[in-house]
Amino acid sequence: MAKELIRLSHVSMAFDGEVVLDDMNIYFNDKEFLTLLGPSGCGKTTTLRIVGGFLTPTSGDVFFDGVRINDVPPSKRQVNTVFQRYALFPHLNVYENVAFGLRLQRPKISEKETAARVGEMLETVSLRGFEHRTVTSLSGGQQQRVAIARALVMRPKVLLLDEPLGALDMRLRKDMQQELKRIQQQMEITFIYVTHDQEEALAMSDTVVVMNAGKIQQIGSPEDIYNEPKNAFVADFIGESNIVDGIMRADEVVEIFGRKFRCVDKGFAPDEEVDVVIRPEDVDIVPPEKGLLIGTVTSVTFKGMHYDIIVDFYGFKWLIETTDFCPVGERIGIDIVPEGFHIMKKSIYSGMFGDYSSYSEEYDEISDAEYVEEAANDGEVPE
Repeated sequence: MAKELIRLSHVSMAFDGEVVLDDMNIYFNDKEFLTLLGPSGCGKTTTLRIVGGFLTPTSGDVFFDGVRINDVPPSKRQVNTVFQRYALFPHLNVYENVAFGLRLQRPKISEKETAARVGEMLETVSLRGFEHRTVTSLSGGQQQRVAIARALVMRPKVLLLDEPLGALDMRLRKDMQQELKRIQQQMEITFIYVTHDQEEALAMSDTVVVMNAGKIQQIGSPEDIYNEPKNAFVADFIGESNIVDGIMRADEVVEIFGRKFRCVDKGFAPDEEVDVVIRPEDVDIVPPEKGLLIGTVTSVTFKGMHYDIIVDFYGFKWLIETTDFCPVGERIGIDIVPEGFHIMKKSIYSGMFGDYSSYSEEYDEISDAEYVEEAANDGEVPE
């Protein structure tokens, strides 16, 4: 069973009267890779800085191993930080950068132990043999590894990482995602990672915390966050989503665009208004006469392994991922299996996301008459 290591209890933070964190309650487990995910300004870096001791919360308590640490300075916490810009010392070589913190420790650490610990860390981050290289001669990924080694050589229980991949190109980011996960598992310590990149969060994390406007929106495994989003914000922020208004007519029956569809969701009130999420990869294109819905292709983008196409359904634009090429202007039908629908309760984010109008060119929308006619003809629950 996972052991709780850090807890934030009713933590709030305000700057000049502006609330950045609003009554946050969260805990971090020992040996866990946890990611704080959200847009800029959501409070994720503020949370990280509170854990690290760089900020004292306006209200609430921070506990480490059950002990309140609000007033404990960063240097006294069993926590270290890797920043986005690494903050390496350009006048020191790789060895001396990694050894820097050890040389400041009291009581003083022997040179023999320092050499052993620096060597161990350089081995861990795959930089053995780089000891005498200047950090300015290293690539961005190598510099990041030096920063990680410098933090880990102090043997913290928690490593905080504030968007450390932000300065790297896409290929190197993907490589470093795997490297960070390997290091975390090898060192068996807690990583708390901050990013606005949902792909990074899904690829590396044991637990993802989605934040917005100073509040936690959802906590869960990457699979749960993606497959079972709690509200329209989470559904939109984690991957691509088509989010439409719906009505739960009964258990496992949802109505959208005036038509009823089988789904697998239960527990809603009869005729309750809901948000309906359909992921682009869960939509199958079929001939119009076989479609559960019929729409018009308005945009096509080749993505290598598939096409991203925008399809207009009654004035609402959907994104569909498909290996079938569909030219702009073609009328298509779509099929969705019951498991392809995810039903969410209405929230303050309802109606704000899920329409891909901005991705498609302006054109004459399907007439209301055509929509009413098709909806009237197809009002029964599909078999």
